[in-house]
Amino acid sequence: MRREIAEQGEAVARTLEEVRRRAEQVREAIAGRRRILFVARGSSDNAAVYGRYLVETRLGLPAALAAPSVATHYHARLDLSDTLVVSISQSGRTEEIVEVQRWAAEQGAATIAISNDAESPLATEADVPLTTQAGVERAVPATKSYTSQVAAVAAMVATLESGAVLWPLLERAPAELTRLESAEEGVAAAVDALVSSDETLVTGRGLAFGTALEVALKLEETCLRPVRGLSYADLRHGPIAVVGPGLTAIVVAAQDGPMLGALVGLTRDLTERGARVLAVGGDATLAGASAYHLPGPDLPEPLAPLGLIVPAQLVVESLARTLGLDPDAPRGLSKVTTTDPS
Repeated sequence: MRREIAEQGEAVARTLEEVRRRAEQVREAIAGRRRILFVARGSSDNAAVYGRYLVETRLGLPAALAAPSVATHYHARLDLSDTLVVSISQSGRTEEIVEVQRWAAEQGAATIAISNDAESPLATEADVPLTTQAGVERAVPATKSYTSQVAAVAAMVATLESGAVLWPLLERAPAELTRLESAEEGVAAAVDALVSSDETLVTGRGLAFGTALEVALKLEETCLRPVRGLSYADLRHGPIAVVGPGLTAIVVAAQDGPMLGALVGLTRDLTERGARVLAVGGDATLAGASAYHLPGPDLPEPLAPLGLIVPAQLVVESLARTLGLDPDAPRGLSKVTTTDPS
């Protein structure tokens, strides 16, 4: 896992080039479509959450996350003739996601597949295959495959954006990931805080919300700790009542954007309630309001999720080893997940 964390900058650079190569096909796929529907599970679902926010804020198109069981169990008939379906799967072989993509095509959708295997069913059956260039990922927890998915989603949106604003910013991302891969500032202190925590929750909002969910998932699957991932808004609507001493709250934020001020306020509120707050990213104000801080990427909010996950990955890998666990092979998990085992 640690070696693969260190390969993310190069993997993202190669993935961006692959999407550039497919740019015309991506533009053709969206022609005549007024909606985008993401299909994914697990870490890929967290990349899709980011995609939903990015599509709506940059392209002005409604976007949503599919409920796969609508296709696989209810066999519903939907009119998707105005929809671009984007399926995301690291392996491209998760049967449920492959089945949903086939169903979407039958309902009239155009399909784009984001996977790490050009020969997988998901890739070969899609109208446009966007193959991430992460290479073989041996550790079960997704690191470089996840950031490559996020990069592919961002590059897809950058390709469709008429203003061509995102592409120049995206070109900065590989170097930022490479810098963060070896940045140890705050990691040891964060591990110490999490080892001694009775409870952990992770929160974020907007474009960084998918990253918050991915941090929570990585802590659960790799460190075997029950962790709750909640949006800032959902946390405010009731669950914040359980916050108190013994809880570590991880707040994930970009260095700018409309969500930052509210997350600083939330951090101060959580601290007043007795929680220890670990901030990932944000600015100097958020760092100053937190007990612990992991510096994030020097990327604007729309692209911050490409780098925000990296310092959290370093913490998760180190925490697992501190707990005597093998971060490469978490208990009961495999690279290809079957949603409904037979």
